[in-house]
Amino acid sequence: MIAISTASAQTKPFSGSPVTEPAGETTAMLPGQIPGTPQAQGALLSAVPVGKAAPETLQLSLPDALDRGLRQNLALLLGGQGTRAARAERLRYLSDLLPNLKGDVSETAQQVNLAAFGFSPGSFPNTRSIVGPFALFDARLFYSQVLVDWKAVQNTRAAGEAVKAAEYSYQDAREMVVLVVTNFYLQIVADKSRADAARAQLAGADAVYRQAIDLDKAGVAAGIDVLRAQVEMQVQQQRLLAVENDLEKQKLALARAIGLPLGQSFVATDTVPYHQAPAVKLEAVLEESFRNRADYQQLQALVRAAELAKKAAQAERLPTVRLNGDYGDIGPKPGNSHGTFTASASLMVPIFQGGRARADILQADSLLQQRNAQLGALRSDIESDLRTALLDLNTASQRVQVAESTVNLANEQLKQARHRLMAGVANTLEVVQAQEAVANATDTYITSVYAHNVAKATLARAAGIAEQTIKQFFGGK
Repeated sequence: MIAISTASAQTKPFSGSPVTEPAGETTAMLPGQIPGTPQAQGALLSAVPVGKAAPETLQLSLPDALDRGLRQNLALLLGGQGTRAARAERLRYLSDLLPNLKGDVSETAQQVNLAAFGFSPGSFPNTRSIVGPFALFDARLFYSQVLVDWKAVQNTRAAGEAVKAAEYSYQDAREMVVLVVTNFYLQIVADKSRADAARAQLAGADAVYRQAIDLDKAGVAAGIDVLRAQVEMQVQQQRLLAVENDLEKQKLALARAIGLPLGQSFVATDTVPYHQAPAVKLEAVLEESFRNRADYQQLQALVRAAELAKKAAQAERLPTVRLNGDYGDIGPKPGNSHGTFTASASLMVPIFQGGRARADILQADSLLQQRNAQLGALRSDIESDLRTALLDLNTASQRVQVAESTVNLANEQLKQARHRLMAGVANTLEVVQAQEAVANATDTYITSVYAHNVAKATLARAAGIAEQTIKQFFGGK
């Protein structure tokens, strides 16, 4: 910032940093893991609640949840204010290059002792040592402007790049909010499927338990078969209670992230079933990702800001030209006054600054090297993100197919075990083992579908198009 007055001027170099620094992490590959610093994570997981909880149950689709999150998530609210602060900083630098005009009106009553200024009585004929009292009126406009200050120009340009970086940071935060909200919603869908499966398995275990009681009464089954079936039924009850608890906690997490009142009851209406993702080639999306990723564009803007900040530091050794002037009316009173003015131009040439310019140049160059290193690392990270996302997507797709086959086999195994129990050629041990196989296979299938959906969302984030494509990926029932 450059402070200008008619007497002196001081300058402060631009730091080259926007209000919002780039995140150190750019990936979210595992379920429940959120990228970024702990502070960034806290903002992404929170939102400003809107309204009060309604008595009726809210029907919440994934597009509705995304829209709410993009309006109320704390990371976006803070990011928007960070962008405003960066724009204000640029205006502050710009104001130092624009003309400054101010007015001043004063009226003074004064009495002067000439002896206080070294004039002894009698120094002037017919003059007393005490002059006055007399009145003085002055109405005046003061004008100042920087004509040539290359450092101020470069600082203003650097601040403009910092504004762009803050805007890209806000866009990147929107991408992360979409990823976080989608992840929470998919977890709710998965837990809801687990709860439905647990209820079905509990009903099946209860049926086997009652069947064992009947067989025991008929003298076909032993008492241990009844106990074994009862234990399995209670195990399924415990699973159902745990899954229902996890489901409610995931609902709370989603409500916090999208700004729903925590007491608001809602139902996730989208089931998000398994759909095979279209084939994606790394070469086809890599260059496009560099253009789409807001965090990459943010770092590019920070590099440009650092380059301009270095030029501003180098410009500290250059002369500056300033113009100052004033015009006003002065006299004993407004009706008895006369116009006066002052106009001056000053050329200020740095001669010796005690090494300050060199220090500022070294500091600016250090920041520039850091930004270039961060940009190079992020470019590599983006390619790594894409490769990892594609690997996860392909593997998750294969896991879903295997898990689906396993569920079918486990159900057939349970069916045959129950038939063998009814025929009296097997005890409840085979049925309990088959029930456990069904429970494990079903949970694995649900987890595989969830991992596949998360992999699709992560691929969209890695390509920098999460906000554009998530609704297309999962927008249907």
